[in-house]
Amino acid sequence: MKSSMMTGAYLLSTGSALPDISISNEMLSKVVNTSDEWISTRTGIKERRLISETMSIIDLAYSASNQALQKAKLHAQHLDLIIVATSSPNDLFGCASQLQAKIGATNAAAFDITAACSGFIVGLITASQFIYTGSYKTILIVGADILSQWVDWSDRNTCILFGDGAGAAILQANQKNYILGFQLNTNGFESNQLCLSYTKTSSQSYHNDLLGIKQGQFSHITMNGKEVYKFAVSKVPESITQCLNELNLSTDDISWLILHQANQRILNTVADKLNIPHYKLISNLQYYGNTSAASIPIALDEACKKGQMKNGDIIVMSGFGAGLTWGTVIIQWHS
Repeated sequence: MKSSMMTGAYLLSTGSALPDISISNEMLSKVVNTSDEWISTRTGIKERRLISETMSIIDLAYSASNQALQKAKLHAQHLDLIIVATSSPNDLFGCASQLQAKIGATNAAAFDITAACSGFIVGLITASQFIYTGSYKTILIVGADILSQWVDWSDRNTCILFGDGAGAAILQANQKNYILGFQLNTNGFESNQLCLSYTKTSSQSYHNDLLGIKQGQFSHITMNGKEVYKFAVSKVPESITQCLNELNLSTDDISWLILHQANQRILNTVADKLNIPHYKLISNLQYYGNTSAASIPIALDEACKKGQMKNGDIIVMSGFGAGLTWGTVIIQWHS
């Protein structure tokens, strides 16, 4: 949908953080029955970063957030709101409040969003709505995930894909609006295609028997790769096209395309369906794998550091993944 704004917003700054531990395909082939050729030809991934035992998701989010604050020349106390998009918090009740405390954002409210690989897009859209209504002026959005903690390392269909990381962006109120439009979708009927489910255990205790309750734990990530691929290459181009049409833009107007970094085949196919040249497609998944909610802001931050973004550039960002959820945000770059 196209937003009706009372106040404009623009992307002020970005930041990113990745763990130091790098696991190549060759190293992974010693853990599970696979090879560099098998992984790289199917996914485009060559290596991924994994969090260490001494590091937490808050540490990654903190580093990415600090980068964004420093680039914006802001103190954390200038923040009005913090939104953390993650599906792997270190506390099931959420971790945004921990980040708020760690960076010293004493004036900011904070909450988590769980939308898996679409999380950063949902977070960015949510933040823009708070700004449009005049509720908040400066908002930190963080996409962070450590899905290495939740994969089955004996399942080569999933363990080869995921890496850990965090990306951040600061959205700020402005007289002119640079968040041009957005589009969001959900198909919960297909949620079983990519999920991390809660499983009840068979073991019982005296208290469980007495109260008649079942307790359990979350299992590992499961994914139907073929169905997720078909979903992504079908729905993402539709989402982008719908968003462009509502803004009276064409694919020729796109300066850069940043998709969730899931699989190079998906990225290339989406670009081809939209007739977008591959040089406009930003991709870094060969180095980091699928970092879920962190993938789009990490890619955006790296492109900014390389000086790829120029004033007036039209940037299309699309996320897709578990839920099943997908969505698009179109922004005009302003620095």
